[in-house]
Amino acid sequence: MKPDDTALHGLELRSLATSEGQLRLSLEDVTLDEPGADELVVRVEAAPINPSDLGLLIGPADMATARSEGTPEHPVVVADIPRQRLGAIKTRLDQSLAVGNEGAGTVVRAGGNVQHFLGRKVGMLGGGMYAQLRKLPARDCILLPEGAAAADGASMFVNPLTALGFTETMKAEGHSAIVHTAAASNLGQMLNRICLKDGIPLVNIVRSPAQAELLRAIGAQHIVDSTSPGFQTELTQAIRETGATIAFDAIGGGTLAGQILQAMEACAGRSGTGYSPYGSNAPKQVFIYGSLDMGPTVLNRSFGFTWSVGGWLLFPFLQKAGRDVVARMRQRVVDELTTTFASRYTRTISLRDALRLDILREYERKATGEKYLIDPSL
Repeated sequence: MKPDDTALHGLELRSLATSEGQLRLSLEDVTLDEPGADELVVRVEAAPINPSDLGLLIGPADMATARSEGTPEHPVVVADIPRQRLGAIKTRLDQSLAVGNEGAGTVVRAGGNVQHFLGRKVGMLGGGMYAQLRKLPARDCILLPEGAAAADGASMFVNPLTALGFTETMKAEGHSAIVHTAAASNLGQMLNRICLKDGIPLVNIVRSPAQAELLRAIGAQHIVDSTSPGFQTELTQAIRETGATIAFDAIGGGTLAGQILQAMEACAGRSGTGYSPYGSNAPKQVFIYGSLDMGPTVLNRSFGFTWSVGGWLLFPFLQKAGRDVVARMRQRVVDELTTTFASRYTRTISLRDALRLDILREYERKATGEKYLIDPSL
């Protein structure tokens, strides 16, 4: 079913985790009410699949057990959730949840106070974007610049605001340079463009020579490959050259956060006034914002006592940053939408394609350099 300008009904992708330990992904028919005075109904034409979307879409399911059910018109994917993982998602059990943090499309209905949006393309934030139609407050939408396509605005919130949030956090906490892991990702490339434009030294940690070459081709200046035999020495040298004392880690598990702190301490120790059993007084901070490695975070404590490891999430940051800072960040994204904040997609798929097992297994891998876009209007 394809939505048009006269019917407010269409398909929506839903994720259901049951208390019996089963994940069910399905397409459901939904009908929307007419928008309120300050609301819009948007025909969704582009919505990216971000790692944060996968967290809700498939949760802790064992995707090796995934199988297809349903019909070609209403496909269903079913997978098992290991019993020991159910506790981590108990607050979402037995609820059918809409998926997709952000998207873009054309406004097909507008409330009385926001008629100037009608017929215009907008970027949207607010969840439930893997749907043919989305109703939401106009304040959660941004008009796209003239000539911009829906695909240009589909990823204008999560990755751009996260990357800008890193630089804002760096400044607010008194640091002057950044270390970033999984740096060849779409977000990592965006952060590199911001730092080059703003003159912020950036250490890019990648996981293969091919990823290093990708970043080198777009002008990255400090690149370290974690698979290199000399990784720790090379990381320490890059941190010494940049003076980085804050890091944002997309990996989460393993020893990388500790290795970054160790390299920071090695650089701080060289400029210290003398030996202290407590290490240097230089602040060292690692924020974990992703979970590409779901294993434990291992800290081999060889970096003194003046350090911190914590979590970083976009929406709590935006609430803390305040309205003026967020408005400034959002305006910059609009101004540089097709340059600094441009996203590139590996493949565009339909809602039904998103529930094809072969395609699902491709985007579920979260491979660096691969980003999928759902076009629900297909």
